[in-house]
Amino acid sequence: MPHSPYRQLMGICRQAVEDIYAGCEEDKVPRELGCLPDHDFALVQLLRRQASIVSILYAETVAEAKLGMMTEDEVKSEMESEVDSDGDPEPEPVLESQLQSQLETECRLQQQRLLRKRLEDILSMAYAKFYHYTFSDLPPWLRQLYTDASILKFAEQFLSSALARHTIAGTNSDAFVLSDEFTAMVKTLDLAIIMAGAAGAKRGRKWIDEALRLLGQCYIPDDEELEEAEWLENQRKGTDLPLPWEERQSFPDFEPVSIPVSQPIRRTGCMDIQSFQRYLDRPGHKTTGALPLIITGLVDHWPALTTHPWCKPSYLFHRTLGGRRLVPVEIGRSYVDEGWGQELITFRQFITSYFAPQCDSSPPSSSAKQQRDIAYLAQHPLLSQIPALRNDITIPDLCHTCPPRNPFHRGPAVEELEEPKLNAWFGPPGTITPLHTDPYHNLLVQVVGRKYVRLYGPWEGRRMRARGIEGGIDMSNTSEWDVGVEEGWDGMPEVEGGEGEGEGGEIEERHGAFNKIPYVDCVLEPGDTLYIPVGWWHYVRSLSVSFSVSFWWN
Repeated sequence: MPHSPYRQLMGICRQAVEDIYAGCEEDKVPRELGCLPDHDFALVQLLRRQASIVSILYAETVAEAKLGMMTEDEVKSEMESEVDSDGDPEPEPVLESQLQSQLETECRLQQQRLLRKRLEDILSMAYAKFYHYTFSDLPPWLRQLYTDASILKFAEQFLSSALARHTIAGTNSDAFVLSDEFTAMVKTLDLAIIMAGAAGAKRGRKWIDEALRLLGQCYIPDDEELEEAEWLENQRKGTDLPLPWEERQSFPDFEPVSIPVSQPIRRTGCMDIQSFQRYLDRPGHKTTGALPLIITGLVDHWPALTTHPWCKPSYLFHRTLGGRRLVPVEIGRSYVDEGWGQELITFRQFITSYFAPQCDSSPPSSSAKQQRDIAYLAQHPLLSQIPALRNDITIPDLCHTCPPRNPFHRGPAVEELEEPKLNAWFGPPGTITPLHTDPYHNLLVQVVGRKYVRLYGPWEGRRMRARGIEGGIDMSNTSEWDVGVEEGWDGMPEVEGGEGEGEGGEIEERHGAFNKIPYVDCVLEPGDTLYIPVGWWHYVRSLSVSFSVSFWWN
């Protein structure tokens, strides 16, 4: 009989702690943490000491839990073993015993506080070193150091929790269901994924995914999730019941701004890989290459659109451990606006704070409040972070075609991707991606809600007013044109030192220049797939609550 998820989780924690301790030794074989070149020896040895302390914590947790499990007869036997040679029990003053117990408890708590502080110190010092590199150039040992410190922190949190004590004692821990302990443990592992990519060959991502899977089985779900669990059990028994999510509330379909399509993109039915390859190879105009195309019916089979509906907040909460998974969101209307920033918040906080249905359909005002009150989960590998959601979709076969190069690209060739890059785009109405261009071909699949997309051909590059180096960051793939402002869908964003740009005739001249640039546009409905050829400039706007998945390939 397989072990319960509680005991499995305790087992993998113990093994990980032992492996981290051993991996920090100087004489280990290459590729272990302790002997990677140019590593911070003091930091690695500090990590090793904390692994040793966590091992002691594990032993103490087991010993205490077993003591609490002793029966009356076992206690009597223990007392009999302490009888002296004269047949009299050893005297043990009650007060002295209580004081000794209090001192041991206080000593252990102090040790745990120090352990937590040291682990936080290691994580802070490792993260501070991240700023010396771009993320893609982070040394593997540094990413693994952060990940291993996170695993030790998780192990300490778990071993110190009520769940661990109840696991060893063989009792249930209902109090653990919605406790802060559970949320803190999820946060620790998610930070390892988001900050360091959960690096490590022996542990790393594989270990963290398994820990999160087991952790998800260790808490009692809410009423809605219990119904879904009952439905799954009945399905296994062959009992036919309605889908558990049919009666759940969907995201509101309110659209604060109505945007008409003026230059519609061609639509076509489902295409197989051969038909799509012919479309790419034989464009109507050789000078322009293949044009944007909307393909319908391509993803109708996705569980995300059927049995596992992403349009239901309750389903997304279920797949994110009650909404406890941590996600990075952009705060502000656009990443080119003043005051734009990023935050790490839980999935539930994201939805409850920013997805409240809007009742006012009047045009938004030009204010800092407008920018602060919107958040967007944009260009994030959410499906890699949360495999349960990744299982709700499949990569379209069309991503395995051989698309042409961008004929208007004059810079160095883009690195060839071994497999498509998947990103999630999820947010309330009004979230936008400003006018920009990407170095890959893109299939943008609309799963929830409606989204407006406007595209400009790559031959319009000069009229796109590409930005330059801003704050040390190359922004040349982003246009200076603010489509929402030019069209009147958004108020003028506040800028440092003034309320807006230009006056009178200058504004009219700018509008005139913008309106002369030809474009094509569309509104994507759930189930639509938009092909965006490489190099095409595109502006994207959520009309309602919207969830999309993009597939980049070349």
